[in-house]
Amino acid sequence: MNKETEIPTIDDIRKAHQLISEHAHRTPVFSSKQMNEKSGGQIFFKCENFQKVGAFKFRGASNAIFSLSEDEASKGVATHSSGNHAQAVALAAKMKGIPAYIVMPENAPKVKVKAVKNYGAEVTFCESTLEARETTLDQVVERTGATFIHPYDDARIIAGQGTAALELLEDHPDLDVIIAPVGGGGLLSGTALAARSIKPDILVIGAEPKNADDAYRSFKAGELIPVQNPDTIADGLRTSLGKLPFSIITEYVDDIVTVPEESIVEAMRYIWERLNMIIEASCAVPVAAVFDGKVDVKGKKVGIIITGGNVDLDNLPW
Repeated sequence: MNKETEIPTIDDIRKAHQLISEHAHRTPVFSSKQMNEKSGGQIFFKCENFQKVGAFKFRGASNAIFSLSEDEASKGVATHSSGNHAQAVALAAKMKGIPAYIVMPENAPKVKVKAVKNYGAEVTFCESTLEARETTLDQVVERTGATFIHPYDDARIIAGQGTAALELLEDHPDLDVIIAPVGGGGLLSGTALAARSIKPDILVIGAEPKNADDAYRSFKAGELIPVQNPDTIADGLRTSLGKLPFSIITEYVDDIVTVPEESIVEAMRYIWERLNMIIEASCAVPVAAVFDGKVDVKGKKVGIIITGGNVDLDNLPW
């Protein structure tokens, strides 16, 4: 499998699952009677907020890093990320015993910056634009010779992220719908590949903030439309959709829906209060899509990937 350009197969996702199984948690699946009554469907949460580093990103990062050749790994790894991918790369690199160099925007949540440093990675800050991230990363790679681990536009990352849906469908093979948030698209594309390969008639839906709706607009237009100045509380979904994920999403995803900021905050608070579960704003987006009626779940069995729980407790949206 070409690490950058080749679309992963279900075999790649199964191999990734085998490779990362000794490193990543098999996360629990929760349901809630209150949630089912409110939505009219049976909702099953795949709780990646209980994954290592508190997010699904550890799946892709560990698959990519433990797949590296000794030569590739010898000078360490580098990436740019606002938080969860940064933490995932830092921890996976630490477990493999190699250096990690992380470029983070100045406005990255403090809780995520602190975690990255605690895993032993070297952090370089930049302005909060994609151009600044990429330019700074190029400088870091030139200085260190580290291997770049892309946050989402990499087949090994996508295959790793797909293992969450693989586990969810092993636990609940009769799901009618599966919903995942979409930012760069690594999770949604991996989820779609896994779900449609295992159960071809399942509906796969992406959910996105209305204030960062490039995936929605790209999906409808049939061409990549980069996000312009996204202003959303869902910091993990501010990234523009990647080329490889987009090619997978256009083929395997049934629809992408959007939700406003106030719905994201309401859904996040509902899960905190009713399920006693800390989730970050990015994974409240698919929950909001259900509450707002953007996805028809009545009488259906629905899987939702809860992507992470890394929240700055000093800066809550309410």
